[in-house]
Amino acid sequence: MKVWVPLAAAGVLAAAAWAGQQNPVPPAKQTQPVERADEPTRIQVDVTRVNMLFTVMDKKGRFVTDLDKNDFEVIENKRPQTIQEFSAETDLPLRLGILIDTSNSVRERFKFEQEAASEFIRTVMRSSQDKGMVVSFDSTAQLVSDLVTDTASLEHSIYELRPGGGTALYDAIYYACRDKLGQDQPRTKFRRAIVILSDGEDNQSQYTRDQALEMAQRTDVVIYTISTNITRDETEGDKVLRYFAEKTGGTAYFPFKIEDLAQSFENIANVLTHQYIILYRPEPLLTDGLFHPVTLRVRGRKDLIVHVRPGYYAPKM
Repeated sequence: MKVWVPLAAAGVLAAAAWAGQQNPVPPAKQTQPVERADEPTRIQVDVTRVNMLFTVMDKKGRFVTDLDKNDFEVIENKRPQTIQEFSAETDLPLRLGILIDTSNSVRERFKFEQEAASEFIRTVMRSSQDKGMVVSFDSTAQLVSDLVTDTASLEHSIYELRPGGGTALYDAIYYACRDKLGQDQPRTKFRRAIVILSDGEDNQSQYTRDQALEMAQRTDVVIYTISTNITRDETEGDKVLRYFAEKTGGTAYFPFKIEDLAQSFENIANVLTHQYIILYRPEPLLTDGLFHPVTLRVRGRKDLIVHVRPGYYAPKM
């Protein structure tokens, strides 16, 4: 059964107060009471370390998995940073959001999209420690299945979806990051990812594209996108999908035909099993609530491509 998303539910890292000031989705679309904006939930987080989750590929698109801590350098504010922790092919629990466009624009391709998304969940999630959720979005964002370890339940939720209505993509991203994926703490002990299946168009959201991106960056969520545009002509929606992926350290996929959707999901599954993670304490440590650009690269290897978010939001203290 579909449940209307509680867009003002508790659960926002250090940005809780900031997020609570945004405009909520109109209460007429809610089936659960909306939390008052002046009553944010306070969550303790580790503000002294930055978590960088990333993958490394060569120019042929092959994963590079034999690097170690000394191969990397982190630059913030033109200063080299000291890497405190490093691990390859991290085994950290995954918090995964599947965001599925159920607007009228995807009606003809919808059954195949359901099948590909279901197979992806079976492939990626480890029932012992990973949790997934399903959010659909047409005229509004809807929580179809909350974060659970039961893959069968998630698959059932996907097959229950029916297309129709407008598109509220930005609201879906904002909600999934703020109220769900950002809840488990400490944030350095979990991987957070969103997979978006959409044409990238938005005509119904209360939040803007940049507000949705900022919330993803504040909650350390990596966004992977799969375009449902099969015209072979780049649309404004395709540019939006690429924007979210590049700005969070993810990847955007553009299948040429609907049958290639499964391959795109498989590619994302491979990414999620070939990741590195670096943690460092910024020097100087600033708690100004602002975005801080970070450069992460492989020393002396211009032939390698690092897929990583371009920075982080410091907490406001």
